[in-house]
Amino acid sequence: MKKNIKDIISEFRFEGDMNSYKPYGSGHINDTFRLDYGENDYILQRINTNVFTRPVELMENVVNVTNFLREKITEMGGDPARETLTVVLTKDGGNLYIDKDDNAWRAYHFVKGTKSYDLIEDPQQFYASGVAFGNFQKLLADFPIDTLNYTIDNFHHTPSRFETFMNALEADVVGRAKTCQKEIDMIIAEKEFVKTLWDLHEKGELALKVTHNDTKLNNVLFDKASDEAICVIDLDTVMPGFALDDFGDSIRFGATTALEDEKDLNKVNFDIDLFETYVKGFLEGADGSLTDLEITLFPVGAKMLTIETAIRFLTDYLQGDTYFKTAYDDHNLVRSRTQLKLVSDMNDQWDQMNAIVDKHRP
Repeated sequence: MKKNIKDIISEFRFEGDMNSYKPYGSGHINDTFRLDYGENDYILQRINTNVFTRPVELMENVVNVTNFLREKITEMGGDPARETLTVVLTKDGGNLYIDKDDNAWRAYHFVKGTKSYDLIEDPQQFYASGVAFGNFQKLLADFPIDTLNYTIDNFHHTPSRFETFMNALEADVVGRAKTCQKEIDMIIAEKEFVKTLWDLHEKGELALKVTHNDTKLNNVLFDKASDEAICVIDLDTVMPGFALDDFGDSIRFGATTALEDEKDLNKVNFDIDLFETYVKGFLEGADGSLTDLEITLFPVGAKMLTIETAIRFLTDYLQGDTYFKTAYDDHNLVRSRTQLKLVSDMNDQWDQMNAIVDKHRP
């Protein structure tokens, strides 16, 4: 890759002369480089087409959504150069460059004067990320959803994830079902729950919206000077979905006392205070763009994305670890157990979660 990187760089409309480039960031999917052009810095990425098999459709989504955001931010008197991503075009005017080995490359302007957090250092950061992702919902509330591509089929279609799990359990191709009966029983116990959001959608009560679908803390850029959340990044999974998907994924990832592969479940707890912190931030950012039903379903979204993630981890464990990268034999089982512990905690604190939502409901 080092041999060819300068050839790739020469295909884009970067301004000025490049001083240097280096690998950048902590992502595990795409290959990312930061390019130093003096006054301007850029981000160059090779899209992992094993994960994102439709890079053309993916970049159509990114361009359409960021163009829409740019107009909204400008109308509101904001700075679109810092508050949304700016795609750099190729020299032939495209948003994507396919090299001779069929690798897909894209580039962005680097947003200077910003930082990101991999872990919550202060609850205020979690609150601020809630504001940012809530505002993402608000700004895109009237985006023409029918023009948005599905780049990964059934990504947050939890009933389909459950069906895939049941098929993996029946096949038990590597003979692991006997090692995780407790976890299997916990997931099967949620058989009816996993249908909740899609049943409401089919009844016409819950609409599909533009969703980010990877609402981790480190997908928000914070201003270095003010520590204010200013820009939502990593738009590769932007697709039609439920606002509850984005809310729930943030809670699953952030409102916990441990990493998602913590082996000691005594250290894994659902943090109800962080749940309340995020509820307040997300509602503030959404600023009236959510329906009353969506707000009521905040606890459902939190539990749904957590059980869905547990299902995905345990499915991969039963299938022999074919999707998620693992560091040891039962890594996916450990991951599934942490998510199921959070689900159990949420079940125990369900009334309290609903009371928090009612307390902060506009």
